[in-house]
Order: sequence, then structure tokens, then C-alpha cells
Amino acid sequence: MRAFQLAALNTPPQLTNLDLPAPGPGEVQIEIAACGLNFADLLMIEGKYQDTPQTPFVMGMELAGTIRTTGAGAKLAPGTRVAVFSGQGGLAEMGNFPENRCTPLPDTMSFAQAAAFQIAYGTSHLALEMRARLAPGETLAVLGAAGGVGLTAVEIGARMGARVIAVARGADKLEVARAAGATVLIDAETPDLKAALKAAGGADVVYDAIGGAAGEAAFRALRPGGRFLVIGFASGAQPKLPLNHALVKNLEIHGLYWGGYLKLAPELLTGSMAQLFDWFSEGGLVPHISAQIPLERTTEALDLLRARRSTGKVVVLTGAGETSTR
Repeated sequence: MRAFQLAALNTPPQLTNLDLPAPGPGEVQIEIAACGLNFADLLMIEGKYQDTPQTPFVMGMELAGTIRTTGAGAKLAPGTRVAVFSGQGGLAEMGNFPENRCTPLPDTMSFAQAAAFQIAYGTSHLALEMRARLAPGETLAVLGAAGGVGLTAVEIGARMGARVIAVARGADKLEVARAAGATVLIDAETPDLKAALKAAGGADVVYDAIGGAAGEAAFRALRPGGRFLVIGFASGAQPKLPLNHALVKNLEIHGLYWGGYLKLAPELLTGSMAQLFDWFSEGGLVPHISAQIPLERTTEALDLLRARRSTGKVVVLTGAGETSTR
């Protein structure tokens, strides 16, 4: 099978041919149709991600495809269409994965949509509902509002009844955020982001996938009793949050690493994903995929993320042509 493999840290990943053994006990073998890319994939190449596998490994954290055969004890039937949060192995034509990482897909969900769904929507749903306790009528400010996770925060926040302020770079990205439910739009390159957020009324909740100076400015624009969600550091820098503001204004700071809940509280992931798939089936969630790129051009797909030229998700099609997107 063809697979996009990282042989050593800080070296370019390469498309190569690998042998695939039969699935082991509790595993299923999946014909992979699509793999969603994440900012974490770029961090893994440099060994900077908290769950970077031991090299060599096949890249690709989340995928969708069809079960072709099963190992001993696995209960899902061959032919079942599934999404998989694998952590690795998605950028390949086939793969063996633990059955308990597989989620059967709604009939109306394409493989490309499924590959773009789990990490981004799962992160935003747990962050906004469980950690921030976002309530109808509150104001949510989303940094990186047109990115892979940020755009889902806009969409879910609006669905939860919040007033959503989108912060993104440029008119085109802000329009994408507006279409997802944002009602206030702020260009990320505004000279004084704190002042712009305060002029918009401030925020009860800040969803920060960017970090750095933007995160610091948004933290200072929180209303008393506000909540700050630490989601990621796409800027390359962690925000230096003034804790005296947290004390004086009774602010809460919450970190959220979605994959960590596989060990911390897997039942929360299961319940969250069930809710999200229900919303999708009702037509309430529409994954935004700005690019679908074939496996042999995965390097180009990663470059889209690295240069921040994409909106929503970038998906690599690992199957054969148009049929892979079902």
C-alpha cells in the first residue's frame, strides 16, 4: 500500500510503499478513503506535539473509510463505513486500527466530511459546552475563526445561542466565519485587538486557537466572570496571560486537549460525538472543507496549513478518485 511516512523528526515526510499485516485481536482493517489534516501534523514533523509517535510512522490523525476485514474479537461488520481517530496512520491507502477508535457514520455523511469532523467539532463542542459552559445570549470571541477548529467553534457557538465575534485575517476568511454564524467580524491584523473587542462589547468566553499577542489581547477584553479557552498556539507562541486580571475579574482559564480525553474520560468523547453526529444528521452542522487533495500531493496539502492559506479543513483523498468521497 502507499503511505505518507515520517522516517525521522525534522525531515520531509515521503510517500512510500509499505506492507500491511492482517489485523490483530480487537482491530479492524480499513480501506481508507480520506484523511483530515490538522495543525498537529505540522508539529509532529518537528517532534513538538505532545503525542508525537516514535518514528518511523505513517502520518494522519483522523480518517474515514470502509472496514474490509476484522481481527479476533472485533464486532463491527466488514462493509461498515466508519470515522477513526487514530493519532497516526491515516495518510495511507489501508490501515489496521483498534475497533474502539471507530465510529460508524451517518448515511448522509461523506468520507471527506467524516475525515474533517472528529477533532475539530469534538474539540469545540467539549470546550464550549463542558469547559466554558457557554450559555444562550453570552458573547463568544473566536480567535482563528476561519481555521480548522475555529470555524467549528463559530458554528457550534451560534447553534448554542451565543453572539459570536469572529477574529480572522482578511475579508475572505471573515466572510467564511460570517456564513458559519458569526455576527461581529474583526480583522486579526487590526492595530489594537483588545480595543476592537471591547468596542464590540467584550466577551464572556474567548476561544483561543492562536495564542501569542492575539490571545493576550483577547484575555484582557474578557468581561468579569469570563472564561478563557486555551485550544492551541497556531501563532507559534503561547500567550502570556496576566494572572492579576484573572484574580481581579474572577476569570477562569481552561485548557482543552481533545485527544487526552481518550484516557481521562472516554465517555465524554462518546457522548459528545453522538450529539455532534445527531446535529449533523439534522442538518445543523456543515463541515467546511476548503481543499481536497490526492495522497500523492500531501506535501502541498500540508503547505496550505503551514502558510495559513486554507479555511476550515484540508482533506487528503487516499482512495481511488471521486468514489473515495462517497
